[in-house]
Amino acid sequence: MKIIDKKEFEETIKEGVTLVDFFATWCGPCKMLSPVLEELSDEITDVKFVKIDVDEEPELAEKFGIMSIPSVFLFKDGEVAGSFLGLQPKDKVKAFIEGNK
Repeated sequence: MKIIDKKEFEETIKEGVTLVDFFATWCGPCKMLSPVLEELSDEITDVKFVKIDVDEEPELAEKFGIMSIPSVFLFKDGEVAGSFLGLQPKDKVKAFIEGNK
């Protein structure tokens, strides 16, 4: 999964379906969620998967009210279609994506 910055964010989410993982390098649950999202990015090819480091992009974290990480948002054509907080099992993340795209 590609880590993107604020400049790339708007361009990335504006068309299609994009899953954005707001994370931090020091966050244990974020590290545990990352391989789950990597697997799903291989399985669900019609969704873009990207990451935002909240320590590097505090303005984006503030814009979306990120108070806990990992926070995962699904965007559809630039609009928030859904979100969840914390570590989730692969089947729940997959169901979340399929149910909101």
